[in-house]
Amino acid sequence: MKLRNSRQLQRIRSMIFKRTVLLSLVLLAGYELWGQQSHQDFYLQSQHNINTGMYVLGSWAILNMATGVYGMSTQQGSSKYFYQMNLFWNTVNLGIAGFALFHNLSNDGGLLSNRQILEEHFRSEKLFLINAGLDVLYIAGGAFMVHKSKNSTKRPDLLKGYGNSIIMQGGFLLVFDAVLYFIQHAHSNRFLENLHVGFTLESIQLTLNF
Repeated sequence: MKLRNSRQLQRIRSMIFKRTVLLSLVLLAGYELWGQQSHQDFYLQSQHNINTGMYVLGSWAILNMATGVYGMSTQQGSSKYFYQMNLFWNTVNLGIAGFALFHNLSNDGGLLSNRQILEEHFRSEKLFLINAGLDVLYIAGGAFMVHKSKNSTKRPDLLKGYGNSIIMQGGFLLVFDAVLYFIQHAHSNRFLENLHVGFTLESIQLTLNF
């Protein structure tokens, strides 16, 4: 009789322990998953990061275009060509920023699947990384033009002015693209880590239920 009571007591203790552990894990999983970003929240933050970058690029472009027009009309020699290239270069930058903002603000993320959201985000990461590599080439090209201007008999002012402008524009874009890449990369890392934690806790909960 005592042996039977002892076994029943052990079963009750075991059942209480399992349910306590299960309840704790359920509460922990609920806490983690509640704080975890949904794919839509992740997409909106990703687009916000890009749009903020495009506003910065657009502002830089407008500033350089305004000073470019003024510099072209008031400066002489290599300085005149420096401002001229700033104007030409940032006409392109303004077009890129405007097109990207129009595309992002008119794009409905609610129509994208979770997989498409991640693919679009990682595409933006890759694009910023590739652009950073191109920016290094721009800087090298500008430095080469400045070097050639020292021994050139044909329009050395143009080579020097354009070269200095390209070095400056390439340097800005290198910082711009690198910062946006690291922001986007950190954003995706946080999201995937939280997603992994959520799946792990759900798996533990499911295993204990069985």
